Amino acid sequence: MPKSLSLGNGNILVCTDKRAQVRDFYFPYVGLENHVGGHYTHRIGVWVDYQLNWFDNPNWDIQIRSADQSLQGVTTAINRTLGVTLNLTDTVYNEKNIFLREVKVTNDSDIKRSIKLFFGHEFEIYESHRGDTAYFDPINHVIVHYNGKRVFLINGLSEKGSFDDYTAGVFKIEGKEGSFKDAEDGQLAKNLIEHGPADSVMGFYLDIPANESKTIHYWVAVGKSMKETQELNKYVLERNPGHLLRTTRDFWHAWVNKYNFTFYGLTQDEISLFKRSLLTIRTHADNHGAIIASADSDMLQNGRDTYSYMWPRDGAFSAIAFDMAGDFNVAERFFDFCDNVLTGDGYFMHKYRPDESLGSSWHPWMRNGKIELPIQEDETALVLIALWHHYAQTRDLEFIEKIYNSLIKRSADFMVGYRDPKTQLPKASYDLWEEKFGIHTFTSATVYSALMCAAKFAKLLGKEKSEHIYTTAAFEIRQSILNYLYDEEQGIFVKMINVADDGTITYDRTLDMSSMYGIFEFGVLDVEDPRLARTVKQVEDRLLVKTSVSGIARYEGDIYFRDTSGVPGNPWIITTLWLAQYYIALAKKEADFAPVHQWLAWAVKHAGPSGVFSEQLHPYSGEPLSATPLTWSHSEYIMTIVKYLDKLEELGICLKCNPMYTEQ
Repeated sequence: MPKSLSLGNGNILVCTDKRAQVRDFYFPYVGLENHVGGHYTHRIGVWVDYQLNWFDNPNWDIQIRSADQSLQGVTTAINRTLGVTLNLTDTVYNEKNIFLREVKVTNDSDIKRSIKLFFGHEFEIYESHRGDTAYFDPINHVIVHYNGKRVFLINGLSEKGSFDDYTAGVFKIEGKEGSFKDAEDGQLAKNLIEHGPADSVMGFYLDIPANESKTIHYWVAVGKSMKETQELNKYVLERNPGHLLRTTRDFWHAWVNKYNFTFYGLTQDEISLFKRSLLTIRTHADNHGAIIASADSDMLQNGRDTYSYMWPRDGAFSAIAFDMAGDFNVAERFFDFCDNVLTGDGYFMHKYRPDESLGSSWHPWMRNGKIELPIQEDETALVLIALWHHYAQTRDLEFIEKIYNSLIKRSADFMVGYRDPKTQLPKASYDLWEEKFGIHTFTSATVYSALMCAAKFAKLLGKEKSEHIYTTAAFEIRQSILNYLYDEEQGIFVKMINVADDGTITYDRTLDMSSMYGIFEFGVLDVEDPRLARTVKQVEDRLLVKTSVSGIARYEGDIYFRDTSGVPGNPWIITTLWLAQYYIALAKKEADFAPVHQWLAWAVKHAGPSGVFSEQLHPYSGEPLSATPLTWSHSEYIMTIVKYLDKLEELGICLKCNPMYTEQ
């Protein structure tokens, strides 16, 4: 189930589903240790007139959106059968590790009624049930779930004071569904403690006159000790949860409006989605430096894992987006993370966990009996490219000097040496889609650009020998791209080649959007080069999804998440925005931006109600597919908007369109 909201502060990340139920609760890293696990649920339910409806009941009409220009969720839940409306405001406090919910309960009937509001909690602390405990603490009047150094303290306030009812229990064991069943009669058993797969339910009992409302506040404080969470709970009570909600709203509103982008020619929906995208990728950026691909735990990669990892490639695109929007701190922490995890030989592995340990992988260390590095070399290259973007915006030479030898030089030296002796192109590695092994056009273009960036860094620091080495290697790669990877007959840049031991070259002439994008984005050819124009024509003829949904597929014959025929593949947000970026680069006058506006409107149309982008879309229904939200999709939207504003300034159409505009 795609996630509707992702709320966080860089230490914790809470995601809710389309029924406003908490399904992911990450701590102490964004993306690492999901204490709900995606397969369990924190429920909300209402009991009135001898009926209990949890939010997964179809009687509820639930609409979720993101608050305007802030990291808060706003939910309206209407239950005409019960005659009750709930209005929820959700957030994670920006200063401390506290998840907050404000719930306004409205009695929609014409008589006074007792309405009971229940919150159910199913934890899987440390992603394992072994050793979990849930109990009612009568001294502090709170519910606590804990296991070792992971403690979750749950509390709430109504006009009468704290919550009215509670119970602790077990779930999915010994024939028990869970403590949420205990609420069906409107009373909780007040069981004091349980261990194992432990759950709990908290209840608020509200007497509400006809057509009136009452508001309660609910929170979960998380820390590594009882003392820490008790102090957080005391902090909420002293400051007042409503105050924390307001200050968090104000903080994120100020954060997303730090710079005065004029947004010339854009619709209000497009502007709102830009700000929502910034907030979304910020929730996926851990304060230790990792920027994870997606917190959507329902998305199992190949049925075996999630996207809650830091891919250097995805992270690099997000770092560029942060820098373009003026948040240099997040980007700098990302580069520090990369500096720490780069191998001694100068390359990045497939992906990493947010604690800097190695992530899971399906890339083997041998192919056809030969040792091969299990890498995607574009990931190494893209980090250097992103780092040059960072320097171009910040001019922070001291930071560059600090990481020059350990990150820039080491990775550039690797890319210079890791080349095929026949073609001088980068040696075979896995492609950006993580599927095929070979010498790819996209990867080759990124390595060319990365070495040009390394040469510029070397020049800045007066390292003339390195500058010459990197420039020479880059020019050799560029020439080889044009010699070996352009198919004159088809008028496309091929997906990849493989070079056998005897020098025989085999071609994969699959039309791949990344090949076109890599050639123009990373400067292999000028955007007006006829070879690029021919490739774009092929993309629009063969990769455009010719349904009412539209959009651009990754490549011909893409079957990932595809369950239908008649299309080259599912449309992706990323690849569709790449086409918009090409038209931005090509524009010479304001009328030339027509296709850009077309694709931006398309993007807005296919964002979810709360402003989240999926990875891809169903080609006929437009339903989100795969990880939702996906940070890369949001990062590409941010970059597309900023590139559009940059181009307006470059053409003199809009002066001061972008306060962050710099010549690269």
